Amino acid sequence: MKPAKFDYYRPKDLPEALSLLESSGFDGKIIAGGQSLVPIMNMRLATPECLIDINGLQDLNFIESDDRVLKIGTMTRQNTVETSQLIKDQCGLVTEAVAHIGHLQTRNRGTIGGSIVHADPSAELPLVMMALNGTLHISSEDETRSVKAEDFFLTFLTTDMMPNEMLTEVHLPIWKGRVGSSFQEVARRHGDFALVAAACQLELDAHDRISDIRLALGGVEAIPLLISDAKELLAGERLTDAALQKVADVVAGSVEPESDLHASAAYRTQLAKVLTTRVVHQAYERAKGSAVCP
Repeated sequence: MKPAKFDYYRPKDLPEALSLLESSGFDGKIIAGGQSLVPIMNMRLATPECLIDINGLQDLNFIESDDRVLKIGTMTRQNTVETSQLIKDQCGLVTEAVAHIGHLQTRNRGTIGGSIVHADPSAELPLVMMALNGTLHISSEDETRSVKAEDFFLTFLTTDMMPNEMLTEVHLPIWKGRVGSSFQEVARRHGDFALVAAACQLELDAHDRISDIRLALGGVEAIPLLISDAKELLAGERLTDAALQKVADVVAGSVEPESDLHASAAYRTQLAKVLTTRVVHQAYERAKGSAVCP
């Protein structure tokens, strides 16, 4: 199928883009990489009256760091993120997760902002934002505001953004010390959306005890799910098989996946348990220096 008729605009800068969003309201859509929007339009599941092409906004294509926060512009291509040495050194979980997004051709066009705003509950970047306690910077013609990932994702394909707003950059805190991370997912085929995905980042003290941990899962709820009880269970402890089992059991009791054509709810719950043990264990070993963090 072909998309419905639409008007096309290509703003030269952010103020012009925000002005177009303000005037178009619910009838306008931003297009950047188009990896999600174009297929939806071709199937007539979305019929915007106008498209606002922000590929000319190269001021939003950047990767910066001040040693406390890693900053990524919304127009940064996923492949650029994947191959960035700065991101690999300061936030390796992002590097590991992005490699699972679609295929190389997808990552060459897709942007970090587009994937986050699309908010698919099985997608890698929303999950990483939740796992790393990221902050999203959102602009409209009247104001700029910041929203934590935990407050940004509301429900399936829905975020805390109004039609006149645009995601401009994301900020990720840089963890210091003995830090390890891990991202794993299970999909039916390489490049498919994950049936279930898990992301973990943790920090150890000098005695191999966990001082901080964030664990999140995708594909098990309408939004990426942060397992807040993981810190309560593991903080101050060395990782043991018994501790891993406790976390896995908590995850199994926390998730409420739905059955569909690809997997039953029971299978997704089992995947959540298995992937939890894998990512927590691998992050722990990486933090100890037993494995190289990506």
